[in-house]
This record gives sequence, structure tokens and C-alpha cells, in this order.
Amino acid sequence: MASLTTLRAVTHRLTTTPVNQLPQIAAFLATALGDCADILSAPQSQNNARSESDASLQVHKLKTRLTGLLQDRSIEGRWTAVILVKATIEAGRWEILRGCEPWVRGLLSVLGKPDPTSTKKLCIITLTRIFHLTYQYQTLVREITTPSLPGFITSCLNAVSVKPTSEPTRVLKPNASLLETVLHALTDLIARHPTVLRPFSAQIHSLLIAIIGTSGQSFPEAVNRLAHRLFISLHNCAPKNTHGEEWKAALRLTISSTHRAADYTFRAVVEQWESTDSTLRQVARPHDYSQQAGDWESDPLGLPGWQGIHAGSDRLTNLLHLLSGFISTRTAATVNIPLGSILDLTSRLASVTVPPEGKDTLESTVQLNPQIGRDERESLWSELPRIHVACLELFMTVVDLLETGVVPVAQNMLEQALWIFDSEKFNKDVRTALYALLYRLLPLVGRSMRKQHISTLSPLIRTCCQDLLPSSVDTQSAQNQQSESKGKSKSKQGSLNADAFLNADVRKIQQLRDIASVQGLQLAASRLLTVLLVWLPAEHVPPPLRAEIDRTVILTQNKEAMLASVLNPVPVVKGRRANPSIMPFLAREYSAELEVEGLLRPRMPVLLGGPERNMSMIDGEDEEEDEVTAPKYEAARPATDTLDRFLPASHNQVAVEAEVAQDLINAHSKRTYPGDAMETDAPRPSAITNGESKKMRLESANAPTLLERTFPTPAASSIVATDKGAAATVPVTLSEASATPATAPSVSGPSAPSVSNPSVSVPASVATRFEATGAQGGAAATQDDEDSDDELPALNIEPDTDDEDEEDVDMEG
Repeated sequence: MASLTTLRAVTHRLTTTPVNQLPQIAAFLATALGDCADILSAPQSQNNARSESDASLQVHKLKTRLTGLLQDRSIEGRWTAVILVKATIEAGRWEILRGCEPWVRGLLSVLGKPDPTSTKKLCIITLTRIFHLTYQYQTLVREITTPSLPGFITSCLNAVSVKPTSEPTRVLKPNASLLETVLHALTDLIARHPTVLRPFSAQIHSLLIAIIGTSGQSFPEAVNRLAHRLFISLHNCAPKNTHGEEWKAALRLTISSTHRAADYTFRAVVEQWESTDSTLRQVARPHDYSQQAGDWESDPLGLPGWQGIHAGSDRLTNLLHLLSGFISTRTAATVNIPLGSILDLTSRLASVTVPPEGKDTLESTVQLNPQIGRDERESLWSELPRIHVACLELFMTVVDLLETGVVPVAQNMLEQALWIFDSEKFNKDVRTALYALLYRLLPLVGRSMRKQHISTLSPLIRTCCQDLLPSSVDTQSAQNQQSESKGKSKSKQGSLNADAFLNADVRKIQQLRDIASVQGLQLAASRLLTVLLVWLPAEHVPPPLRAEIDRTVILTQNKEAMLASVLNPVPVVKGRRANPSIMPFLAREYSAELEVEGLLRPRMPVLLGGPERNMSMIDGEDEEEDEVTAPKYEAARPATDTLDRFLPASHNQVAVEAEVAQDLINAHSKRTYPGDAMETDAPRPSAITNGESKKMRLESANAPTLLERTFPTPAASSIVATDKGAAATVPVTLSEASATPATAPSVSGPSAPSVSNPSVSVPASVATRFEATGAQGGAAATQDDEDSDDELPALNIEPDTDDEDEEDVDMEG
């Protein structure tokens, strides 16, 4: 109901508002029509019986009103109708499209009227959208698109060009404001309706040649790019099964035209290049050196002639961009890219470079033509960086398209790029393009590089680091200039710029402008540093170069590059000190980042055993293992271990008692030395105090236990087992040097011998638990005593001290 109410309000506003005021509410009405999509797109048979007549009536009113506005005499009415027709069609889709033929005829008539440019532009956009929406419905294509499309193309071409009566070509109108819109529409329609556009292919071709062949900045960059795309898409209009041959022929003609333009543009130098293709080898052409450089005839592609070095440079860059478009634009059929011919062309263009400063003579690396004057040579040097940037962009397009397929020729591309860098690294655009190219190439071939390959890249890498720190260079130069100015005599101070001293912020403002102008360069350099650290073999990078890279990423706070440096450290070489890591800088700058946190403190979940194993330990299924092994483990580990939560409270006490009894058994088999008596002078704390774990000491099997060191026993000591439920007395004879013997509650048994010496006893539960092992312990003690004659006690290298806050063992006489 809400949509019906909105639609009723729209129709009411359209019928009651004066026509000259409709443009002011056109945006509101178009948005409201988008909210009525459920009514406009619903079939009439699916409307409810109660509201069917009302909804149909409102839709009919809307259509009738829009049809009347398209035929209105006022410009405001037609402008509003074009906008609302597009909004209605996009909201209603098939239900509105099937009855939009009157609207298409009205829109085509608007193109022929002297309406403003904005109305015609909106009309072209609306018709293109209608033809797109009808493409998936063959019935609508046959009824609406096919009859209307030829008239639409003719109207578009007439809006931007003039056709002579006797020729199938067109002449472009000067200052054609609808040129970009027309090129957009034709580019979108030529792939879907190539058969309809085939009769107009010659006219479109002549129109595009005039745009591509124009020298200078006569057209915006967007228009040139659209002209290239449409020129390449003309192969779709070729007859069936000939699309691939048409595309290949156009590409070959483009390469030939580029070579022809280079013949006249590079006449100031004697080229040493020779093509690998016999059909494209340089032919000696007659040059009239008295005239200005230029081509007075049309080239193989049909482009018009040009004059001047600047015009020749424009022609070369346009043709190189056209080659990039041939590679990046989708084709109607499978094609073979002549990559060899393209690299042959770029090799010729890259071999002509700017000579070093001060070597503009015959001794330069570039052989000069003595018949050409200095002015033309300098004009060529100024245009070369722009041509080489286009070559590098062509390489980037090839890498983006072929990806791993470019590996066989990647080294050739890299060599040509380094030729350009060696002579033209002073140009910011050249450096930016080089960094972007390496950013794409190194992930493909970086791992296979050897030490000599990386050494050739070292100058470029150092320049990349310098580009990221321009402020430090400017500050150093400013300091040098300041020191030089102070050293000058007072007589020369009159030549200084006094305004610079009055306005101290001029230099800072200029530095800020310089930094803003190279943001694209710094972004490309920053991305390249990360790729260098990831993909170059770290063992082949020279240590000074790696140090400079790390220094740059630290100063620029490049998080990605810092992470790459930490994750790809330099391998340690035998005999050489290991390189320090930049981990502290990364942790200080980006401590809150998740990836840094995971790198500093990697965590893994605790890997527990199966549930059956844990339950068996709780239920006591392995009784023998629990009585012998588990007590040892329980006494050594902290009482707060995770496994203690699953054990009963009495288990820990039994484990401690078993540990004490086991130490007493071991003490019976040990030999007492006179020096051991001195250990009893200072009482020692017990092994476990208040549930806290002590530091575990690594000792040998024959080393004295903690209890034995506290209470030394002679070899004649014995342990007596009694009946179950009775207590056991373990008599231990203390050394004569002992001052205060320690005692424990004594118990008696049937076979317990009478002893007058002080004794140390253990609780009855311990004796009860170990009554079955008493005899075995005595036998084992005898055997250990016999085997220990030739053994030396183990040395405890750790200090035998404990915390002062622990309680001492009470020693009673």
C-alpha cells in the first residue's frame, strides 16, 4: 500500500505541477519511482483484485504523462521526461520495457531537435540503457532494439561529425561536446550488436583515426582512451570467423606505424638497432635535413602526417598506448599476441637514451647524426622520457595480462628497463614507472635471481630508498648552502635574495610542495621495498644494501616492509656476524597491530590427550602406573597444574607421602661421609611448602636426595614393615657432629628392633602403602650399596639456597 500511495503522489505531482517547474522536482520524482519498483515490475495478473484497478490506473497515468512530456514543446518538459523515463524503465524492467517503444521513438526525436547538450547527453544514456536491458529478451530485441539501433547510431554520429555526401568517411566537428558520451555508447553496444554496427564500421573508423592521429593535447585523456578501445573493438564487426585475423592485422599495422614514426623522430641519432623481423628492418629513407622533422604522408594505419619533434613524440606515445589497449582489451575470438614484435619495438625505443650531461658529443654512448643541429637534438632529449614511460607502461600491461606466461621474456624486459634507468633516472615519471614495473616483475622472477643480477639492481634500489627520504636530502642541501653563505665575504652579500631572509617559511613551503608533488613516486617506491624484501633471495643481497633498505623502512615507518624484513632475515654466514633484526622498531611503532602481536607472542592451543586417557587416570585403571610413576610427577610439578583439577584432594597428599617414603628407601642405600654432617647444622626447608613448587635440580641417580642431605643416615639403617594398619618406625642414626637430632613420631611393631638412637618416622599411611615393597627396598639398598663403591657423588653446581619466606623444617631432639 505504501508503494501505491507513493506512485499516486508521483502521478499527482506530474499532472498538477507546471511544466517549467518540473526540473526542480525531477530528482525527487525519480527517487520516488525507484521505491515503486514492486508495483511497476509486477505483472497485472498478480495484483490483488481489490487494488488491481487502482494500481493499473496509476501506472497507465504515469506512462501517458511521460509520453506527453517527451512530445512537449518546452525544453523543461522534455528534460524531465528523459530523466523519469530512465528511472521508470529501471524500476519496472520487463513489464515497462515491453511497452516502451513509443518512448524510444520520442527519445530519438529529441536527438534531432535543437535541445541543450545536457538533454541530448541524457537521451543518449537513456537509449543505451534501454538497449542493454532488452539484450536478454530476444523478443524485445527483435521488436525494439533492432529497428531503433541504426537510427540511434546515425543520430550519435551526426551529433559529433559531418558526413560528406559522396564519401563513406566522416569529418569530426570542432569542439564536439558529446564526443565522450557518443564514444561510451558505441563502445558498449558494439560487442552486443556487432552485426547492426557493421555498416557503420567505416564511418566510425575514419572518425577514430582523426582522434588518434591528432597531435598535441587536442582531446582529453578520457576521450583518447575511449577512442583506443572503440578502435580495437571494431574487429567485432568483421565477418564470421575472421575476428582474429582482423585483430592481428590491426596490431601489425600499429607496430609498423610506430616504427615509421620512430624513423623520423630519431633522425638526430644514428641508431645501432636492427630488427629481428626481416619485414621490419630499418630501411634507409631519404631525409631532407633542411626541413623540420616530420612525416608528410599517411602511415600504414591511415593516420595523417605530422611535423615537429613534439608531434612525433605525441604520435609515438599514442601508438604505444594503442598497443597497450590491444593487449588489455577483450577480443571476440582467440588471438595470438606477437610478443616478439612488441619487444623488438621497445628495444629500439629504449636503446635511444639521453646522453650524460657534458657528453653531447661524438664520444657519447649515443652516436649522433652530425647533419642535425643542436636544437633538434635537445628537443629529442626532452621528449625521450615521455616515450620511455609509455614503453614501461606497455611492459606493465603485458605482465598484468600474461602473469606467469611472461617469465621467458621477463629478463629482456628488465634489461630494457635498466637501460632507461641508467640514463633517465633524473625524471620522476620514469622512476615511478620503473618502480611499478619491478613491483610486478619481481614476484615472478625474483626468487631465481643470482648475486650478479641483484648487483645490477643495486643502483635502482638505492635510488628507491633516496626517493622515500626527500626531506633529509633537502635539509642537508639547505645546511650546505647556509654554511657556504656564511663563508662568503661581505662584499658579495648584496647578490643574496633579501626576501628569503624576510620570509623564513618560504623554504618550508617549497619543501611541502615538493613532497606533495612526488606522492605517487613515494607510493610506488614504498610498495617496491616490500616486494624487494619478500622476493629477492636474502643471501644474495649485499649487507650494506640490506642495511640501507632496513634503515629506510624504519625511518618511513613502513609497516609492511618492516614485517617483510623481520620475516625474511639475512641467513647467518659462517665466519660473519649475524645481522641485527629490526624487530624492536616494529614492536615499538606497531605494538597494537594484530600481525605484530602474533609475530612477537605466537600462541598455540594446549594439545591434550584423548578423553579415554584422561578418564583412565581419574578412575585409576592403570593402578600400578599411578602408584609408582604418578607420585613422582605430582611431587615435582606445581600444585596448580591443570591435571590437579581432575584429581581428588587426597591424591596429592598420598603422592607427597609416597615421595618422602621413597627418599627414605633411597637414603638407606647411600653411604654417609664425614663432610655430610655439616649439612645438618642449618635446617633446610622441605621439598614442597604450602603447595608451592621448588626449582627442580638435574641430578644423577646416585646423588643424595633432599631428605638424605637434611638427615644423613649410616649404612646400617633399616626400614621395617609392619602389619596393615600399624605404624612403622624407620630408625636413622645421626652423625656425632649433629647438634640437634630431628625426631618423628615412632611406632612399634611385632618385629621392630629396640633402638636407643633418635629416630625419624613417617606416617602410618606411608608404611601401609609401601609394606609390600619394604623387603624389596632393603634388597635394592644392599645391591646399590655394593655397586656404589667405585662411584663418585654427582656435583650440584647450582646454589643450594631457597627463598627466605619459606618455612624451615623443625628439628627436634
